[in-house]
Amino acid sequence: MDDQLLATAREWATHDPDGQTSSALLASVEAASAGDEAALAELRAAMNGPLEFGTAGLRGEIGPGESRMNLAVVIRATAGLAAYLKTQTEREPRVVIGCDARHGSVDFARAAARVVSAAGCRALALPVSHPTPLTSFAVRALDADAGIMITASHNPAKDNGYKVYLGGSVVTDAGQGAQIVPPHDAGIAAAIAAAAPADEVPQDEEHIEQVDPRDDYVAAATALATGEHRGDLKITLTAMHGVGGALTERVLKEAGFTQVSLVAEQAAPDPDFPTVSFPNPEEPGALDLAMAHAREHGSDLIIAVDPDADRCALAIPDEASASGWRQLTGDETGSILGEFLAGRAPKGGVFANSIVSSRQLERIAVAHGLNYRHTLTGFKWIARTPGIVFGYEEAIGFCPDPEHARDKDGISTSVVAASLFADLKAQGRTGQDELERMARAYGCYVTMPLTFRVENLGLIAEGMDRLRENPPAQLAGSPVVSVVDMSQGWDGLPGTNAIMVTTEANDRIIARPSGTEPKLKCYLEVILPVEDGAPVPWSQARERLETIKAEFGAAIGI
Repeated sequence: MDDQLLATAREWATHDPDGQTSSALLASVEAASAGDEAALAELRAAMNGPLEFGTAGLRGEIGPGESRMNLAVVIRATAGLAAYLKTQTEREPRVVIGCDARHGSVDFARAAARVVSAAGCRALALPVSHPTPLTSFAVRALDADAGIMITASHNPAKDNGYKVYLGGSVVTDAGQGAQIVPPHDAGIAAAIAAAAPADEVPQDEEHIEQVDPRDDYVAAATALATGEHRGDLKITLTAMHGVGGALTERVLKEAGFTQVSLVAEQAAPDPDFPTVSFPNPEEPGALDLAMAHAREHGSDLIIAVDPDADRCALAIPDEASASGWRQLTGDETGSILGEFLAGRAPKGGVFANSIVSSRQLERIAVAHGLNYRHTLTGFKWIARTPGIVFGYEEAIGFCPDPEHARDKDGISTSVVAASLFADLKAQGRTGQDELERMARAYGCYVTMPLTFRVENLGLIAEGMDRLRENPPAQLAGSPVVSVVDMSQGWDGLPGTNAIMVTTEANDRIIARPSGTEPKLKCYLEVILPVEDGAPVPWSQARERLETIKAEFGAAIGI
């Protein structure tokens, strides 16, 4: 019997102000004390060290204990954040607080507001159950020093999270309003560790102000719309049981896209996401209902926003597909939107994407006389690029309006996408036609993921070590000409645990451990020339990727 574990769990439960999670933890303590091995395993999971506060904030399974998302963890996290903010600014810190509709989100957000208020900060409480882009927008619009968003984005229903933005007088450079990066994450984590037990953290409502910037957000998002044929485009929209449906539909219609039809089965917020096995638009089958709806309504475009609407997936008609539709990859969407936005970008503007995203965006930027920057993985890095006018990441995250929101935004992205596809329809062209035109202009860029999910995290480190020590000599018949260990930094970027492999044929593979899941993720890209008068070699590119995928996977040896 682990007496220390039992004592630590009892102590945590004693200070947990939520009777439900406190009782559940104490019940596990009593059962474990009586020799129940399952209860002991549950205790070890619940008390496996504090839920780590990283550069995305907090994210984890909802449940009792210090290692899960619950009211006590949120209260202590907010107490630490408020204490940290007071060391970073001389004014009364202003904190925007919002939440989605996941289990526990509303209670967590309200508790966070009370803690912020009692800590001597000003709590700006947004309407409950709203999309993440409204929070990131509000941080900049309301000159807030921080933003808290209770969400786990597209994670499974059992999870929730606590996302933090910094801005106002705390971050005044190009990252104002973006997610936290070092050293702020470590500073906040230290303040959380020093926070009082949850039931001893003061709470009041004296400095809570209800704010609603939705009209201002809608005005900013609708201003992104262009073209004279918006009303001709038929759009199928799905909210994936999240909180983005109503606001996305409103924005699109007020922007002039009057033929928007919501997938009814997925329109209302539902924290259990009943029609999908995983509420991520990228997952196989996630858009099946949307595709059926689009076929029935004769739609020209499918737009899917994920449950907190910070990401956006597009699908286009495809006669060769059994469903009649093809979902664009994140890189295809990022490139086609980048090409569209480049034509109206201001002189000197900067396009940016992460190192794991397609190199085609750089070609597009250069061709249009724009600047380009690559960044580390994550929008916390992309969004703080000085001079940025458009940025994206391959995981269907796009930032088309960084002036107003320094994070990915699926709602404003939907406006830009609808503008592009309305223009294409008016010209008698399709999304595939545009991808073909771009391939002839820039080359045939095709990307593909390779992911290893493991139970033993040590296997990931072993795979990375094998790549460092014994990288492949060639891939798909092309000699490997460069192997870069990015842990020491690369091309002006900070160090990151990633390895980049490049071949003589300009194939590129980047391998990196996932920051949020037990996965080793690899990002593969090939670029093939397109001969004048010849078909775009899509199939050859995909065949080459499959060969590289098999050979690179063997080299990793997981």
